[in-house]
Formats: sequence, C-alpha cells, structure tokens
Amino acid sequence: MGWKVHGISFYLALQALFILHLIHPADATLGVIYGTQGSNVPIPSSVVQLLKTNGVQHIRIYDTNQDVLKAFAGSEIQVIIGIPNSQLAEVGRTNATAAKWLADNVVPYAGSVNITAIAVGSEVLTSFGSFSTSLVRTMMWIHDALIANGLDSQIRVSTPHSTDILATTFPPSQATFNRTLVPVLMPMLQFLSLTGSYLMLNVYPYYTYQSNFQAVDLQYALFQPATQVADTYANLMYPSLFDALVDAGYYAMQALNFSTVDIVVTETGWPHTGDANEVGASTVNAAQYNGNLAKRTNNKTGTPFKPQTPLVVYIYELFNEDLRTGATSERNYGIFGNDMNPIYNVDLTGQGRILAGNSTQYQTWCVAKKEVSQQGLQQALDWTCGQGGVNCSVISKGGACYLPDTLDSHASWAFNAYYQKNGNGPNTCDFRGVGQIVSYNPSYSSCIYQASNVTTTVGGSVPGSPASPRVEFKSSVTFGCLLLIFLVNLRYFL
Repeated sequence: MGWKVHGISFYLALQALFILHLIHPADATLGVIYGTQGSNVPIPSSVVQLLKTNGVQHIRIYDTNQDVLKAFAGSEIQVIIGIPNSQLAEVGRTNATAAKWLADNVVPYAGSVNITAIAVGSEVLTSFGSFSTSLVRTMMWIHDALIANGLDSQIRVSTPHSTDILATTFPPSQATFNRTLVPVLMPMLQFLSLTGSYLMLNVYPYYTYQSNFQAVDLQYALFQPATQVADTYANLMYPSLFDALVDAGYYAMQALNFSTVDIVVTETGWPHTGDANEVGASTVNAAQYNGNLAKRTNNKTGTPFKPQTPLVVYIYELFNEDLRTGATSERNYGIFGNDMNPIYNVDLTGQGRILAGNSTQYQTWCVAKKEVSQQGLQQALDWTCGQGGVNCSVISKGGACYLPDTLDSHASWAFNAYYQKNGNGPNTCDFRGVGQIVSYNPSYSSCIYQASNVTTTVGGSVPGSPASPRVEFKSSVTFGCLLLIFLVNLRYFL
C-alpha cells in the first residue's frame, strides 16, 4: 500500500509535479445541457446544427451515447460527457474496469469530438450515497486512464454536486459543507486541486424560491438588478440568489482550506411549466431567468467573492424530457420544443440575438475574430481598405464608426463592408483566418453594419456560428508552484 496524501495516493501527488497543462475555466462560458430522456427528441445531427445556428459552443450530455458523440465529431463544440450513476458500480469496480470504460467510450472519439470533461456520476453524495466511499477512487482511476492515453491535458475529471452538500448557504460567507460529507469532500477537493480540475455544482434558485416563496423575493431569484441582499459578515452585496449560492460553495471550500479550486455550474435553469403547487414555474419567469443569466455570464465578471473568476454555466436544458419522473416541472425545463423551435423568446448571447428555430431567416455579418494576431489583423485591414476596394472613411477620424478607436472595431467594420460588397460567401470573410461570419448585429449607436439575409432550415448549413477552437490547455501553474504544492503536502504523507 502506497503513501497517502489525505486519501490521495503519493503517486498522484508526484504526477502533479509534472502537469504542465493544468486546466482552468479561463473565460466566461454559457453552455446548454442536451438530455435525451424524451419520447421524440430530435436526431443528434439536427441538434448539432441547431446548436451551431444559435452560436452554442458548449454542451453537457449525461452519458456517452455513441450516436450523439458521432454527431459532434468535427463540430468543435466543447462537450462534457458523463458516467451515469447506474454505471458507477461497474466502472468503479477496479482500475482495470475504469480503464476499459475510458477505452470503450472516450478514446475512440477523443480525436474528433472536443471532449473537455468527464462528470463521474451526478449528485452522488446526496442521491446515491451507497457509492460515496468509492467516488474519489473512481475519479482517480479515470484520471489515471486519461494519463495512460495521453488525454489528461485535454480532459478533466470531476463530479456534479447538488447544493444540498452545503449545510447552510446564507449568508454565503458563513457557508460550510455538511459535516457528514467532509470525509469524502476533503480527498475529492485535494484531487481537484492537484489535477487542475474544478468543483461541479448544480445551482437552482428556482428550488430555493419554490420551497420558500413567501420569504425569497422572486425578483432576486430572477437576477433583477434592483434587488440586492447584503452579506454583512463579508461586507458584500449580492445581486442575485444565483451569485449567493455559487459563493456559498466557494466559502465552504475555503473553510476546508481550498481557495484555488474553481466552480463550474454544471446545471441551472427554470421550468416553463409546473404543477399547480409549483409556484413560479412559467414561460415568463423561465425566459427572464435564462435571459438574465446569459447577460450575467456574458458580462465576464465573477461573483462578489470571486470577481476575477468568470462564470462557467450550463443551462438545463435544450429540450423537454417527457420521460423523466417526478413533478411536472421536471419534464419542462427545455428552451426548445421537439420541433426545434423555441418554446419562448430568449437571448442567450447577451447581444440582442433571439434564439433561432427550425426555419428562420437569418442576417449575417463579418467581423474580426477575437484573440488573433494583431499584426495579421492590421495587414488584413490595410488590404481591405486598399486592394480590397472598401471606402474606409467611415472608420477614419470623425467618421460614424471611428469610435471606439481600436483595431478590432475598425477591422470588423471594414471586413463586413467587404463581405457584403462581394456576395456574402464564406470565402469573402476569411482574411487569412482573422475574420468570421456571425448572425448577431454588431451595429452600435450611429455605426451601422450592412447585413445580408439567408433563409435556412436546421439540418442545412447556417452561416454565423464560428467554431470554438479545440481546447489546448496552457500551463497556468509553473513547475515551482507545483513543487510548492508537493512540499506543502509532504507533512500529510503517512
């Protein structure tokens, strides 16, 4: 039996010394959950096109359905996959069974599907307690199998939790974990910290409101900006119940001396239909919650306690799942119907773009890509305003689109002018890789971007959904930092 670090093998601690591609959710992310427990859920290939049409670049699925994974091949949409609770006992039986699961369900797709994480079970500690003591060990074995297949720098390992793992959630600064779960959470958090992964947390303000609607302000639960609640212990103001619940998770980790593990919200949402006693379930509230959540996520700021850590959030869910059991609301969280048309109008981009459905007329524009070479962008702008034949006086000093005086803004206007002038084809918005076609209107104030019109049906080709790049995890922790982690933990070796 090897040495242990709070239940984590000495071997894993040594591995941490050599991880040069630790994984951190670096940017604000809004994804959607794609569940398949419905009697008439659209075929996966159509679902992928629907996601692209609406610019959704992040998805979570609950299993490793082969048809679904094959449909995502080459799409560059980032996918969190899962091991269902029903499979945990077999997958977690030995390190060999864990390795076999990975070999059968992940390795064949990892080269073509942009898999970024594996969720080991779901809410195991609060709903599948019989597996609790084996959970961390199974996560470690899955991680070891990733290392053996050279996939540990692409795919992280974690497990989603309900907020029921928290003994208390308000005020957030006083939050702690349920003490009966600490013996499992301690080694789990150590594993997440050492492997550069994150705590997956399912956050549902709806349940908090629905169970205590006489005390919880609906506007506070729906991100209404006029409503704020104070945490007087931490001298922080909370603009929403969602922020408070996420920070409760951060403070609970801090109480166990884990301050560097990020939280990813792997589920949140609001039902559009419910039973008579399910207060607050309505299309109006669902649209307001998800729309305000999108704005909240896309403003790229974190929570009051972690303002520099952008939110990473997955909305539950893409379609209604009528085969789910329980209250009516459980089957009515979908933002699209099975005909792939929106159940209600909502903007998930934060840019004034309403969800597009099965057959819609789209307007397209061409803009500069983010995070590309400034030299390449300048060269493309110079060519467009010169040989490209675009009159760029509008972005010259005094012109309607001169401000903001940034290379990105000027290039976007010029690229779009060239794109519209030359037939709106994909090749007219490439500019050696620094341009992209979008279907949201980049116009602002008095600066108007000309638009094209394209009518399409989901399942066909829709411009306007630039691919999310395959995740390449860059080192965010130096060897010296990792060495420090290792030395600090030496005192725990047995």
